[in-house]
Amino acid sequence: MTEQESDSRTGEPDLRHPWRWVYLGIGYAALGLAAAGVVLPLLPTTPFLLVAAWAFAKGSPRLEAWLYRHPRFGPFLTDWRDRRAIPRRAKAAALAGLGGSWALLAYGAERPVVPLVAGIVMAAVAVYIATRPAPERSPAE
Repeated sequence: MTEQESDSRTGEPDLRHPWRWVYLGIGYAALGLAAAGVVLPLLPTTPFLLVAAWAFAKGSPRLEAWLYRHPRFGPFLTDWRDRRAIPRRAKAAALAGLGGSWALLAYGAERPVVPLVAGIVMAAVAVYIATRPAPERSPAE
């Protein structure tokens, strides 16, 4: 949002600006999926939190600040924003999930090209995750 698109009294983006509602919708949807991911084992939480933080930064600085101050999610988001750091426990869970998903896909695939292509993509994601630094203090450990 530009300076002209915000309310000078509150600093909040202009409620009449149509993109603000799009960002808020994306933020709330992502936050809902992240909350569901806390209790549903196959639904990831972190990617949805990152999307929510991005969308709230564009649509509502107040909601962005709330998310970063949240006692459970704030430290993860701050570590990612400041250092692109992923806790060791989260890395292990992500890598195990990738490996398990690929194994199920390879077992159930009718054609070998599907697990091959998926394996290449998953390997690239695994390398990216594994090479991120761990935070100095890890909220998940």
